[in-house]
Amino acid sequence: MTNFIKTQSSFINGEVAPEFFLNDNINGLAKLENADVVAGGGIKRRPGLVRVATLNAKARLIPFSVSENENYVLAIMNQTLQIFHDGDLIQELSVPWSYQDSLQIQYAQRQGLIMFVHPNYHPKMLFKENETFKIKDFNFLSSDGENNIDMPFTRFDDSKNITITLTYTQNGILFTTSSDFWTSENVGGYLSLIGKTWLITSYISPTTVIAICNGQYTLPQTPVSNWQEAVFSNHRGWPASVTFHQDRLVFGGSLSCPGSVWMSHTGEHTNFNLGTGLDDEAIYFSLVSGQRQHICTMISSNSLQILTSEGEWVVSNTPLTPTSVNIKMQTAIGCMSDGALAPQKIDGTTVFVSKNKSDVCELVLDELSQNYVTNNLCSMSSHLINNPTDISYNKKSKKLFVVLANGNMAVMNKDSGLGIAAWGIYKTQGYFDSVISIGGETFAEVTRGNNVYLEKFSDSAFIDSNDYTYSVRITGLPLKTSGHNAKHVRIKKITARVMNTKTLKINNKSVVFPNEIYDNNHIGYSGDVSLNFLGTDTDFVDLPWMLSCDDSLPLKILSVTIYGRYQI
Repeated sequence: MTNFIKTQSSFINGEVAPEFFLNDNINGLAKLENADVVAGGGIKRRPGLVRVATLNAKARLIPFSVSENENYVLAIMNQTLQIFHDGDLIQELSVPWSYQDSLQIQYAQRQGLIMFVHPNYHPKMLFKENETFKIKDFNFLSSDGENNIDMPFTRFDDSKNITITLTYTQNGILFTTSSDFWTSENVGGYLSLIGKTWLITSYISPTTVIAICNGQYTLPQTPVSNWQEAVFSNHRGWPASVTFHQDRLVFGGSLSCPGSVWMSHTGEHTNFNLGTGLDDEAIYFSLVSGQRQHICTMISSNSLQILTSEGEWVVSNTPLTPTSVNIKMQTAIGCMSDGALAPQKIDGTTVFVSKNKSDVCELVLDELSQNYVTNNLCSMSSHLINNPTDISYNKKSKKLFVVLANGNMAVMNKDSGLGIAAWGIYKTQGYFDSVISIGGETFAEVTRGNNVYLEKFSDSAFIDSNDYTYSVRITGLPLKTSGHNAKHVRIKKITARVMNTKTLKINNKSVVFPNEIYDNNHIGYSGDVSLNFLGTDTDFVDLPWMLSCDDSLPLKILSVTIYGRYQI
């Protein structure tokens, strides 16, 4: 047998899937649980959770920043929106969405206003007026003084061969179609014909509704064939995604037009009138390809990025005008449409969850900055990403948080400058339900027993939610990855170099630290700690070491060294 010493001083690849255990060039781990890879490649126990508030029920969390120093956590429950600031519930508003509806909500913020869209509901706006928050419908407004609503109109396929006869009646104008067309859902919707915008007020029958119009008009004597219906309504659906781009409000997709994009006038976010195609007027286009495109979400970056169920599209024009829409499909990964899985901006890239619910991808310009490509950020840790339900990136801590359906949280410590892209798992005594990051802080909604809490990660906390302990588990890769290709191994000693540490187990045996470090004012022990194992037999498929702690005390690992003998 031959003596060996193996030191691992970098863990920048985090927890890797078993199929990568045999790779010699990976600075990874077999398990990284409740710990983070930090600058320099070392490992530190994850921050604990501080209880912020008790919630009435499970909620969708959304961040809302009114100003640089004024940040709020929004919690959407069944028909209720609660607004938290510095741990206090400051206001509660009624909303039309259920909790299940909230998981499909997408939002976009501009200055002190946040807009919510859902394919089944009229868009809503939340804003702060003086010291009070208000929520109201987003409405398309008139620009011609006669209340012609400047919203998108189109002729849907099911109406192309239908004409409308207009006749006077006591409560408005009777609209009679040449064949069955109307339903009760048409009430409240708008039509455009004879140069006017008409509001449908009553449903009479499948061929008859009553509509009204402001301003002067003369009814035609013959049936009208040139008419259009509002793109957005209870009947046709509402915008599914939203963003602001180049000072335009952008809506993407709806139930009836899943692959269409509508952009407002520049600086006039309520005006979607296409006009005559002037540079600052509204823009409309549809994604055209060999597959049906369903817009999942949109991101305003240096370009307008449109993520669909089938691929990733980019509108690259600057400035963007009605006559200069250069749109191109870049990659064909496909995106999740869940509102809670909103793409995140990380180091100049767009990170999103693929439609297969098992990949976290980044959309990034290629080396020539001409086309976009996608990279799978969890290619070596795909076993950790299983049915994600929420996602958030904290720019300050450089962590991407992905809530999983099983109640755990996959976390990637990502620092491109240092080459760190390390996934691990956060677990707690309960279930993570939702996560957001705002103002440099990360908040999580956690279900513990019969209670639901709003909690915040804190570096100074070593337990969760005031009452719940959590364990750290860090396991090394098999010795095969070192290049020894050992068939039989005898481990004699394991040494861990620690920093500011007060607790550690090596292979389930407790390390003894100097008594003085347990003083509350002491930062912890720094240096090498070792345990002898009297020649523990193993083989090349076994995991040679595990570092752990169950105490609520600080732990930071800089390197691990194994001393032993092996037989080839």
